[in-house]
Amino acid sequence: MFLFFPLPALASTLLIACIAIFTLAGIMMRPFKLDEARIALAGAGLLLIAGLINPLDALTTLLQDWNIFFFFLGMMTLSSLVDAAGLFDWLAAQAARLSGGSTRRLFFNVFILGSLISMVLSNDATALILTPIVYTLVTRLRLPALPFLFACTFIADTASFLLPVSNPINIIVLTTFKLDLWTFLRLLSIPSLVVISINMLVFFILYRNKLRGKFDIKLLTTATEAFRYPVYFRYTCGVLLCVVIAYIAASAAQFPLSIVALAGVALLLIGALRWKQATVREVGKHVSWSIFGFIAGMFILVRAVENTHLTALFGQLLLSLSGGNSFGAVMIGTAGASLGTNLINNVPMAVVLTSALQSAQHAAVTTRLGFIAATIFGSDLGPNLTTVGSLATVVWLLILRRRNIEVSGLDYFKVGIIVTPVMLAAGALTIWLLLR
Repeated sequence: MFLFFPLPALASTLLIACIAIFTLAGIMMRPFKLDEARIALAGAGLLLIAGLINPLDALTTLLQDWNIFFFFLGMMTLSSLVDAAGLFDWLAAQAARLSGGSTRRLFFNVFILGSLISMVLSNDATALILTPIVYTLVTRLRLPALPFLFACTFIADTASFLLPVSNPINIIVLTTFKLDLWTFLRLLSIPSLVVISINMLVFFILYRNKLRGKFDIKLLTTATEAFRYPVYFRYTCGVLLCVVIAYIAASAAQFPLSIVALAGVALLLIGALRWKQATVREVGKHVSWSIFGFIAGMFILVRAVENTHLTALFGQLLLSLSGGNSFGAVMIGTAGASLGTNLINNVPMAVVLTSALQSAQHAAVTTRLGFIAATIFGSDLGPNLTTVGSLATVVWLLILRRRNIEVSGLDYFKVGIIVTPVMLAAGALTIWLLLR
């Protein structure tokens, strides 16, 4: 039952802060193997039961963020329907054929393919769909799997700020700060290309001994199918092309991207039902419904913390540490976002930082833009350091375990610590140069 007596302001603030800290700690450590959604919802539930946030305030917060919820739904459903058409299988087969039997060239093509999928369908789609396809491809081609699998998960996050739709984190930040498409591309497109190049170069050096030699291209004839149903395949390609164009137009016009995603879903679902390539139930199975509980719980939690003005104080602290200049904003913003994502996951960290940075609206334009770009950059790329930082990485690990491949947190960290700090430093420096 709700508490019917008002708590003193200090006691209320301390209690909200404690619940928030314990919730974030629970998300990081996952006691009793509880999933992140249940922990986030439990934290939000405690706030509501204790009367620390008004139910109407919580409901209003969720309704205001409808674009984020529907974008997640559209993105996951769209990816599932595109996969049902066999497009990803076909693209992987083409990547192998275009490599001409060269293992190194195939490795390069996997990076390019992962970048394209992340750019159009988000980093989660790359981890969820490309990983099993690449695993099947390289094992049948008798190639070492781990270098290619690591390429899938790293490029998923590394390429996730090519466009606003490339990562749901981008939508969370842009929903609040309303950056136009040109500003987004001006600040993040070149840094994106820089870090993708670094990622590929370091991985080529790291796995150079395993990428030597050639494979038998003839194995592809039995290893893959180009597509399952030619008419639906062509229909899907046409719809997806229209969705990409609509994404760009909607970003330029600052139109809700969730509506574009759901419109694409509707068109693909009509085709799938028409040619009997998928059912609503089958598509629904590919949607990670728990993510909505996780996001809802985090939004309510952060809203309660906002009401205590703690996020505003955090924003002022970041502004103070930055020295009020663009260089400090980019460096402090990138470091803070990267560290936070590896402690509590990039979704809650992006929500916290977005809330905190609203108090920095009075800062100089370049400083404010530096913080916004750094929040997107650090929250998107920072998770490449550990396995808990990104939902895409968590999905990647689950896919590997189903195939009896174990990659421990230490194994992942050994790879991440080599490439991620270099990418973060180079990308942050590039963003700062673009702000000048």
